[in-house]
Amino acid sequence: MGKNENGNTEYLWRDHKRTIFGLPWSFTIYSLTEERLFIEKGFFNLKRDEVRLYRIMDISLSRTLGQRIFGLGTIRCCSGDRSLGDFEIKNIKNSTAVMEQLSSLIEKERDRKRVSSREFLHDDHEGHLDEDYEDDYRN
Repeated sequence: MGKNENGNTEYLWRDHKRTIFGLPWSFTIYSLTEERLFIEKGFFNLKRDEVRLYRIMDISLSRTLGQRIFGLGTIRCCSGDRSLGDFEIKNIKNSTAVMEQLSSLIEKERDRKRVSSREFLHDDHEGHLDEDYEDDYRN
């Protein structure tokens, strides 16, 4: 992860979740580095989640009519992260460009870590593998 000369984390992208009329009046902040995505929520009680980019398996973009009017979009991320699971980056500006940047960084991190989506076991949250995965794994 990049640090600037002051020793602070260097973010590649940072934005607030937007509210009505596309204004950044919320207490949710999204931040992206070369290796991680952070989601910070709250005002009195602050919660900060982090997901390593190589753990994100799939991303998609949705834009409702209201979001398109105000130049917003929502990126849905399917993640192999056990604590965060699947999540959304909601109501952000320049959502298409952010999605492209995120996709590129995910691929770069997966190549760097030599991770494939096969390494995320398809379990039923009780430790049992899917039969399809077991068949593929045995062959």
